[in-house]
Amino acid sequence: MTQLIWNGLFVGSFYALIALGYSMVYGIIKLLNFAHGDIYMLGAFVGFAMLTSVGVIPASMSITALLIVLLLCMIVTGGIGVGIEYLAYRPLRNSPRLAVLITAVGASFTLEYGVSAVAGPNPKVFPVRLEGDSFTVLGARISVPQLVLMVIAVVLMWGLNSYIQRTSMGRAMRAIALDTKGALLMGINVNKVITWTFFIGSALAGAAGVMAGAYYGKIDFLMGFIIGLKAFTAAVIGGIGNIKGAMLGGLLLGLLEAFGSQWLGGQWRDVFTFGVLIAFLTLKPTGLLGERVTERV
Repeated sequence: MTQLIWNGLFVGSFYALIALGYSMVYGIIKLLNFAHGDIYMLGAFVGFAMLTSVGVIPASMSITALLIVLLLCMIVTGGIGVGIEYLAYRPLRNSPRLAVLITAVGASFTLEYGVSAVAGPNPKVFPVRLEGDSFTVLGARISVPQLVLMVIAVVLMWGLNSYIQRTSMGRAMRAIALDTKGALLMGINVNKVITWTFFIGSALAGAAGVMAGAYYGKIDFLMGFIIGLKAFTAAVIGGIGNIKGAMLGGLLLGLLEAFGSQWLGGQWRDVFTFGVLIAFLTLKPTGLLGERVTERV
């Protein structure tokens, strides 16, 4: 039981980091950015390129090198997210939502097959593989790499929550999420806030991509597709548009996957995950922490 809980929380932390980007963007401009999962993939490939250019890294320096590359990848993927918003989404901000949704799907395929054209379609072995001893806590076997990555994920999520709650930019984000036109009339630079939102969300997804590459040891150009859909599922479970809901939804989805795989078998994991998505959309579409919003005419 404790092993299943730990495994679920570990995988769920990856889902939560990516789900935060979905929720932040949807909360502010009501856009389902389906290219977000591919930013996760880009983060893994940017990290791969940086580590490969350095050469052989001693095992004693692997964590230090990974942290440096993680920060650099967050900057790069954040910039890519801003570019996507500026080129693909901003011109369509006042267009019907279907047009923006189709554009998001097109951006997703562009990123996937653009990376495939540049890096090749075959999977790549990540240059740095986190390895370490394991220890047992309450019957759960926990490895040092899992603990390190879990701590990084928790720090990133805590930092984002503190930023949104305690800074002027965070207050501006919350104001725009409540009433975009009202925030504009109050003097808030809406375009700047939206740009910063895309930067933060994309940076977190890129960080998750580097962490996944270092832990699993293999990356490919389609790795963002399924996890992007699962992160969307996590955002729906928690209440899309709600930051704490995205964190809760990611961790809860990881736990549901772990127990579902144990009960039904690993081959049913994805079926179980998307079955949960259908159940939430049917029974509680606002999610666990989401609120029903009345459309004002």
